[in-house]
Amino acid sequence: MSTELTATLLELNHVHLSHGSVREASQVPKPFTLCLSAGERLAILGPSGAGKTTLLRLMALDSNPAKGEVQFKGRAGPSWSLVELSQQRAVMPQNCQVAFGLEVKLVIALGRVARRRDPFVSEIVLHAARLARAEHLLARRCDTLSGGEYARVHLARVFAQLWDVREGLILVDEPFAALDLGLQEHILQALDAFATERQHAVVAVLHDVNHALRAFDRLVLIKESQLFADVASNQQAVPVIEALYGLALECLQATDNAFVVSPVSRRCPPA
Repeated sequence: MSTELTATLLELNHVHLSHGSVREASQVPKPFTLCLSAGERLAILGPSGAGKTTLLRLMALDSNPAKGEVQFKGRAGPSWSLVELSQQRAVMPQNCQVAFGLEVKLVIALGRVARRRDPFVSEIVLHAARLARAEHLLARRCDTLSGGEYARVHLARVFAQLWDVREGLILVDEPFAALDLGLQEHILQALDAFATERQHAVVAVLHDVNHALRAFDRLVLIKESQLFADVASNQQAVPVIEALYGLALECLQATDNAFVVSPVSRRCPPA
């Protein structure tokens, strides 16, 4: 995803990640500072339990850092009301269950609830569902959906929430985990087109390194609740990723000069 970056949208200043556990002084994570521009694509990578989802929640202003400050559009996190925030940033968590088997169209429309007057809500819900390939699900109940269908419904909710906003913030946690290969590619392109048109920044927690390298501008690598590296998403990032995971990777060149990485096989050759 290549975009023309504009103003600073989000700043994390000397922030500590915290899981709420008591740590000895030698174990306290070092603070880190991070800036995100409008229109930027940032992928968060790291081992399981490294603090990726915690970081995403801080960036979404859903929680406050143990130390430090998060600013969104030049304002400190606590100064944002929930209504104001819901009109400027949208979040797709890793587990986004809803109760009572709500209809899909209602769940997508929930992205619009912060607006007092919303005369085009039905039209926006339809367009958002179409973009997320969930249009055929609109009359279904959420408790009848597969995991992949459910993920597309909540992505449509994100689209609906920021449909008529510019320079907003989209945060997604493992958005492709429940999707097949074809849907992963479609949703990746749809998310890119949607954000590019509106100059939204996109932050994604990912486990798939190739998605991160191919579709994001920048990689923030997290390990043991602290910043391991903040690097451009290109081939020079591969040695840093190897160090993060303690894994040897090989780069495979594609026909369009892009590349993919794969763990070096440690299998013994046949006798």
